[in-house]
Amino acid sequence: MQIKMDKTAIIYGSSTGMTEDIAKKIASQLNVSSENVYEVAGITPETVSRYDALLLGSSTWGSGELQDDWYDGVEVLKKSDLTGKKISFFGTGDSYSYSDTFCDALGLIYGEIKSSGAIFTGQVDPSDYTFDDSVSVVDGKFVGLALDETNEADKTDGRIDRWIKSLVI
Repeated sequence: MQIKMDKTAIIYGSSTGMTEDIAKKIASQLNVSSENVYEVAGITPETVSRYDALLLGSSTWGSGELQDDWYDGVEVLKKSDLTGKKISFFGTGDSYSYSDTFCDALGLIYGEIKSSGAIFTGQVDPSDYTFDDSVSVVDGKFVGLALDETNEADKTDGRIDRWIKSLVI
């Protein structure tokens, strides 16, 4: 795994702080400095252009909706040149109460930028999860790291560790 910390940004949207905590945990484990960790509401195309790799995090709300700040964030990504950038996703959801839309936000963001010329990495096998459906499962894998801090917090650290080891950024 070749990771260039100074060229990696972690961009997240978090309404309750849960996804923010995960973003900070990932940053700490990857030694990504806090100056390279952004709330999605504060990014611009110029921000995006400074990095070779983007780790994008979002919580999923309601019946499979994006975290509020990501609606504008997706537009920023679509205005940015993502060609050749390595992009990985992480996010939080509730696999019990919202089993049919578990971590959909990851798939929604992916769907908006999948034709951008970016290189997507960090897909996760869903066999260790209990849920009914998710638009984040593409070609048999989650497009990124799906976490359930409400019901499966005991699995979070192991899932993050395995995901980080799989990243090619």
